[in-house]
Amino acid sequence: MMVFLQQTINGIALGSVYALIALGYTMVYGIVQLINFAHGDIYMVGAYAAFFAAGALKLPFLPVLLIAMATSAILGLTIEKLAYRPIRTAPKVTNLITAIGVSLLIENLVRIFIGPNPRSFPELIKVQIINIGSLQINNLQIVVFSVSVILMLILQFIVHKTKVGKAMRAVSQDKDAAKLMGINIDRTISYTFAIGSSLAAVAGVLVGIVYQRIDPLMGVMSGLKAFIAAVLGGIGIIPGAMAGGFLMGIAETLTKGYISTQLSDAIAFAILIIILLVKPSGLMGKKTSEKV
Repeated sequence: MMVFLQQTINGIALGSVYALIALGYTMVYGIVQLINFAHGDIYMVGAYAAFFAAGALKLPFLPVLLIAMATSAILGLTIEKLAYRPIRTAPKVTNLITAIGVSLLIENLVRIFIGPNPRSFPELIKVQIINIGSLQINNLQIVVFSVSVILMLILQFIVHKTKVGKAMRAVSQDKDAAKLMGINIDRTISYTFAIGSSLAAVAGVLVGIVYQRIDPLMGVMSGLKAFIAAVLGGIGIIPGAMAGGFLMGIAETLTKGYISTQLSDAIAFAILIIILLVKPSGLMGKKTSEKV
Protein backbone atom coordinates (compact mmCIF):
# COMPACT_ATOMS: atom_id res chain seq x y z
CA MET A 1 0.00 0.00 0.00
CA MET A 2 2.83 2.40 0.84
CA VAL A 3 4.43 1.75 -2.54
CA PHE A 4 1.14 2.61 -4.22
CA LEU A 5 0.78 5.85 -2.26
CA GLN A 6 4.40 6.83 -2.88
CA GLN A 7 4.11 6.19 -6.61
CA THR A 8 0.80 8.07 -6.71
CA ILE A 9 2.43 11.11 -5.09
CA ASN A 10 5.28 10.92 -7.61
CA GLY A 11 2.73 10.52 -10.40
CA ILE A 12 0.77 13.61 -9.37
CA ALA A 13 3.94 15.70 -9.49
CA LEU A 14 4.89 14.30 -12.89
CA GLY A 15 1.32 14.62 -14.11
CA SER A 16 1.31 18.30 -13.16
CA VAL A 17 4.02 18.87 -15.75
CA TYR A 18 2.19 16.87 -18.41
CA ALA A 19 -1.00 18.79 -17.65
CA LEU A 20 0.70 22.16 -18.16
CA ILE A 21 2.07 21.08 -21.54
CA ALA A 22 -1.21 19.41 -22.52
CA LEU A 23 -3.09 22.66 -21.92
CA GLY A 24 -1.15 24.27 -24.78
CA TYR A 25 -2.02 21.41 -27.14
CA THR A 26 -5.67 21.46 -26.22
CA MET A 27 -6.06 25.27 -26.35
CA VAL A 28 -4.51 25.53 -29.81
CA TYR A 29 -6.48 22.57 -31.12
CA GLY A 30 -9.68 23.91 -29.62
CA ILE A 31 -9.36 27.22 -31.38
CA VAL A 32 -7.72 26.40 -34.74
CA GLN A 33 -7.98 22.57 -34.90
CA LEU A 34 -4.20 22.32 -35.23
CA ILE A 35 -2.04 19.73 -33.47
CA ASN A 36 0.96 21.90 -32.73
CA PHE A 37 3.79 19.37 -32.63
CA ALA A 38 6.25 22.22 -32.05
CA HIS A 39 4.71 22.73 -28.62
CA GLY A 40 7.15 20.27 -27.00
CA ASP A 41 10.02 22.32 -28.39
CA ILE A 42 8.54 25.54 -27.02
CA TYR A 43 8.62 23.79 -23.64
CA MET A 44 12.30 22.96 -24.26
CA VAL A 45 13.14 26.57 -25.21
CA GLY A 46 11.46 27.75 -22.01
CA ALA A 47 13.73 25.44 -20.01
CA TYR A 48 16.82 26.82 -21.80
CA ALA A 49 15.69 30.42 -21.23
CA ALA A 50 15.45 29.63 -17.52
CA PHE A 51 18.83 27.91 -17.64
CA PHE A 52 20.55 31.04 -18.98
CA ALA A 53 18.58 33.41 -16.73
CA ALA A 54 19.52 31.40 -13.65
CA GLY A 55 23.10 30.67 -14.71
CA ALA A 56 24.22 33.93 -16.33
CA LEU A 57 22.05 36.44 -14.47
CA LYS A 58 21.96 34.53 -11.15
CA LEU A 59 18.27 35.26 -10.75
CA PRO A 60 16.03 33.47 -8.22
CA PHE A 61 13.15 31.16 -9.06
CA LEU A 62 10.29 33.61 -9.70
CA PRO A 63 12.12 36.01 -12.09
CA VAL A 64 13.56 32.99 -13.90
CA LEU A 65 10.04 31.60 -14.30
CA LEU A 66 8.74 34.91 -15.70
CA ILE A 67 11.64 35.21 -18.17
CA ALA A 68 11.04 31.66 -19.39
CA MET A 69 7.31 32.35 -19.81
CA ALA A 70 7.98 35.56 -21.74
CA THR A 71 10.55 33.87 -24.00
CA SER A 72 8.25 30.97 -24.86
CA ALA A 73 5.27 33.27 -25.34
CA ILE A 74 7.25 35.34 -27.86
CA LEU A 75 8.39 32.16 -29.61
CA GLY A 76 4.82 30.86 -29.74
CA LEU A 77 3.57 34.16 -31.19
CA THR A 78 6.35 34.16 -33.79
CA ILE A 79 5.63 30.58 -34.86
CA GLU A 80 1.92 31.30 -35.15
CA LYS A 81 2.44 34.44 -37.20
CA LEU A 82 5.17 33.19 -39.54
CA ALA A 83 4.38 29.48 -39.94
CA TYR A 84 0.73 28.78 -39.10
CA ARG A 85 -1.20 31.93 -39.98
CA PRO A 86 -0.32 31.87 -43.72
CA ILE A 87 -1.63 28.30 -44.04
CA ARG A 88 -4.59 28.56 -41.67
CA THR A 89 -7.11 27.74 -44.39
CA ALA A 90 -4.95 25.03 -46.01
CA PRO A 91 -5.80 21.30 -45.67
CA LYS A 92 -5.11 19.85 -42.23
CA VAL A 93 -2.31 17.65 -43.53
CA THR A 94 -0.46 20.82 -44.60
CA ASN A 95 -0.75 22.23 -41.10
CA LEU A 96 0.41 18.94 -39.61
CA ILE A 97 3.48 18.74 -41.83
CA THR A 98 4.29 22.37 -41.09
CA ALA A 99 4.06 21.75 -37.34
CA ILE A 100 6.46 18.80 -37.61
CA GLY A 101 8.81 20.93 -39.72
CA VAL A 102 8.78 23.76 -37.18
CA SER A 103 9.51 21.25 -34.42
CA LEU A 104 12.53 19.83 -36.24
CA LEU A 105 13.74 23.35 -37.09
CA ILE A 106 13.69 24.49 -33.44
CA GLU A 107 15.41 21.33 -32.20
CA ASN A 108 18.21 21.63 -34.73
CA LEU A 109 18.69 25.36 -34.21
CA VAL A 110 19.14 24.75 -30.49
CA ARG A 111 21.57 21.90 -31.21
CA ILE A 112 23.60 24.14 -33.54
CA PHE A 113 23.69 27.36 -31.50
CA ILE A 114 23.67 26.01 -27.94
CA GLY A 115 25.01 22.52 -28.39
CA PRO A 116 23.65 18.97 -28.50
CA ASN A 117 24.91 17.91 -25.09
CA PRO A 118 22.73 17.94 -21.95
CA ARG A 119 23.21 20.83 -19.53
CA SER A 120 23.04 20.75 -15.74
CA PHE A 121 20.18 22.97 -14.60
CA PRO A 122 21.08 25.36 -11.74
CA GLU A 123 19.71 24.55 -8.31
CA LEU A 124 17.06 27.23 -7.88
CA ILE A 125 15.39 25.58 -4.89
CA LYS A 126 17.26 23.52 -2.32
CA VAL A 127 15.83 20.03 -1.94
CA GLN A 128 14.27 19.16 1.40
CA ILE A 129 12.77 15.78 2.20
CA ILE A 130 9.56 15.63 4.21
CA ASN A 131 8.80 12.28 5.88
CA ILE A 132 5.19 11.36 6.59
CA GLY A 133 5.40 7.93 8.17
CA SER A 134 7.14 5.78 5.59
CA LEU A 135 6.15 8.16 2.77
CA GLN A 136 8.66 10.66 1.41
CA ILE A 137 7.71 13.93 -0.25
CA ASN A 138 10.27 16.50 -1.26
CA ASN A 139 9.61 20.21 -1.41
CA LEU A 140 10.19 20.28 -5.19
CA GLN A 141 7.19 17.99 -5.72
CA ILE A 142 5.09 20.37 -3.63
CA VAL A 143 6.36 23.35 -5.66
CA VAL A 144 5.62 21.60 -8.96
CA PHE A 145 2.09 20.65 -7.88
CA SER A 146 1.33 24.04 -6.30
CA VAL A 147 2.59 26.11 -9.24
CA SER A 148 0.70 23.91 -11.70
CA VAL A 149 -2.59 24.10 -9.81
CA ILE A 150 -2.30 27.88 -9.36
CA LEU A 151 -1.67 28.37 -13.10
CA MET A 152 -4.54 26.06 -14.03
CA LEU A 153 -6.88 28.08 -11.81
CA ILE A 154 -5.62 31.33 -13.35
CA LEU A 155 -6.20 29.86 -16.82
CA GLN A 156 -9.75 28.87 -15.89
CA PHE A 157 -10.33 32.41 -14.63
CA ILE A 158 -8.96 33.90 -17.87
CA VAL A 159 -11.06 31.62 -20.05
CA HIS A 160 -14.34 32.06 -18.19
CA LYS A 161 -14.16 35.52 -16.62
CA THR A 162 -12.14 37.79 -18.90
CA LYS A 163 -12.84 39.45 -22.23
CA VAL A 164 -9.95 37.59 -23.83
CA GLY A 165 -11.28 34.26 -22.58
CA LYS A 166 -14.77 35.00 -23.87
CA ALA A 167 -13.27 35.87 -27.26
CA MET A 168 -11.31 32.60 -27.23
CA ARG A 169 -14.46 30.60 -26.50
CA ALA A 170 -16.40 32.43 -29.19
CA VAL A 171 -13.70 31.83 -31.82
CA SER A 172 -13.47 28.16 -30.86
CA GLN A 173 -17.22 27.73 -31.41
CA ASP A 174 -17.74 29.74 -34.60
CA LYS A 175 -15.08 31.96 -36.16
CA ASP A 176 -17.41 33.60 -38.65
CA ALA A 177 -19.99 34.51 -36.04
CA ALA A 178 -17.25 35.75 -33.71
CA LYS A 179 -15.89 37.96 -36.50
CA LEU A 180 -19.35 39.41 -37.13
CA MET A 181 -19.55 40.23 -33.43
CA GLY A 182 -16.40 42.34 -33.75
CA ILE A 183 -13.88 39.90 -32.34
CA ASN A 184 -10.39 40.14 -33.82
CA ILE A 185 -9.74 36.51 -34.84
CA ASP A 186 -5.99 36.86 -35.45
CA ARG A 187 -5.39 38.60 -32.15
CA THR A 188 -7.43 36.02 -30.24
CA ILE A 189 -5.51 33.14 -31.80
CA SER A 190 -2.24 34.92 -30.96
CA TYR A 191 -3.34 35.24 -27.32
CA THR A 192 -4.07 31.51 -27.30
CA PHE A 193 -0.60 30.63 -28.57
CA ALA A 194 1.03 33.02 -26.11
CA ILE A 195 -0.82 31.62 -23.09
CA GLY A 196 -0.27 28.00 -24.10
CA SER A 197 3.42 28.60 -24.80
CA SER A 198 3.99 30.35 -21.47
CA LEU A 199 2.41 27.40 -19.63
CA ALA A 200 4.75 25.05 -21.49
CA ALA A 201 7.70 27.19 -20.37
CA VAL A 202 6.62 26.79 -16.74
CA ALA A 203 6.61 23.03 -17.25
CA GLY A 204 10.14 23.25 -18.69
CA VAL A 205 11.39 25.21 -15.67
CA LEU A 206 9.75 22.80 -13.23
CA VAL A 207 11.29 19.80 -14.97
CA GLY A 208 14.65 21.58 -14.87
CA ILE A 209 14.57 22.17 -11.12
CA VAL A 210 13.37 18.63 -10.39
CA TYR A 211 15.63 16.62 -12.72
CA GLN A 212 18.42 19.26 -12.99
CA ARG A 213 19.11 18.28 -16.57
CA ILE A 214 17.95 19.74 -19.88
CA ASP A 215 18.79 18.91 -23.50
CA PRO A 216 17.59 19.94 -26.98
CA LEU A 217 15.44 16.81 -27.36
CA MET A 218 13.76 16.97 -23.95
CA GLY A 219 10.55 18.15 -25.56
CA VAL A 220 10.12 15.18 -27.88
CA MET A 221 8.92 12.48 -25.48
CA SER A 222 7.41 14.91 -22.96
CA GLY A 223 5.53 16.62 -25.79
CA LEU A 224 4.20 13.32 -27.11
CA LYS A 225 3.06 12.23 -23.65
CA ALA A 226 1.38 15.57 -23.06
CA PHE A 227 -0.35 15.26 -26.43
CA ILE A 228 -1.58 11.81 -25.40
CA ALA A 229 -2.76 13.31 -22.11
CA ALA A 230 -4.75 15.90 -24.07
CA VAL A 231 -6.29 13.17 -26.23
CA LEU A 232 -7.01 11.07 -23.13
CA GLY A 233 -8.92 13.88 -21.48
CA GLY A 234 -10.57 15.04 -24.70
CA ILE A 235 -8.48 17.31 -26.90
CA GLY A 236 -9.91 20.81 -27.08
CA ILE A 237 -11.30 20.62 -23.53
CA ILE A 238 -9.26 22.36 -20.82
CA PRO A 239 -10.41 20.30 -17.79
CA GLY A 240 -9.84 17.19 -19.87
CA ALA A 241 -6.23 18.16 -20.51
CA MET A 242 -5.68 18.68 -16.79
CA ALA A 243 -7.23 15.33 -15.87
CA GLY A 244 -5.40 13.57 -18.70
CA GLY A 245 -2.08 14.98 -17.53
CA PHE A 246 -2.53 13.74 -13.98
CA LEU A 247 -3.75 10.32 -15.14
CA MET A 248 -0.79 10.02 -17.50
CA GLY A 249 1.69 10.87 -14.75
CA ILE A 250 0.17 8.40 -12.30
CA ALA A 251 0.02 5.64 -14.93
CA GLU A 252 3.68 6.18 -15.75
CA THR A 253 4.93 6.08 -12.15
CA LEU A 254 2.77 3.05 -11.29
CA THR A 255 4.22 1.28 -14.31
CA LYS A 256 7.71 2.08 -13.04
CA GLY A 257 6.84 0.92 -9.52
CA TYR A 258 4.98 -2.29 -10.29
CA ILE A 259 6.03 -3.46 -13.76
CA SER A 260 9.24 -2.04 -15.26
CA THR A 261 10.87 1.33 -15.79
CA GLN A 262 11.56 0.25 -19.37
CA LEU A 263 7.83 0.18 -20.07
CA SER A 264 7.11 3.65 -18.67
CA ASP A 265 7.13 5.21 -22.15
CA ALA A 266 5.31 2.31 -23.78
CA ILE A 267 2.38 2.64 -21.38
CA ALA A 268 1.68 6.12 -22.72
CA PHE A 269 1.25 4.86 -26.25
CA ALA A 270 -0.77 1.89 -25.03
CA ILE A 271 -3.14 4.38 -23.37
CA LEU A 272 -3.38 6.31 -26.66
CA ILE A 273 -4.32 3.18 -28.60
CA ILE A 274 -6.90 2.12 -26.00
CA ILE A 275 -8.54 5.53 -25.77
CA LEU A 276 -8.74 5.83 -29.56
CA LEU A 277 -10.36 2.40 -29.78
CA VAL A 278 -12.74 2.76 -26.84
CA LYS A 279 -13.57 6.49 -26.69
CA PRO A 280 -11.91 8.55 -29.43
CA SER A 281 -13.38 11.79 -28.12
CA GLY A 282 -11.55 11.32 -24.79
CA LEU A 283 -12.81 10.85 -21.26
CA MET A 284 -14.52 14.27 -21.16
CA GLY A 285 -15.13 14.65 -24.86
CA LYS A 286 -18.71 15.45 -25.86
CA LYS A 287 -20.11 17.02 -29.00
CA THR A 288 -21.69 19.81 -27.00
CA SER A 289 -18.64 20.49 -24.83
CA GLU A 290 -17.25 23.99 -24.72
CA LYS A 291 -13.87 24.11 -26.42
CA VAL A 292 -11.05 26.64 -26.25
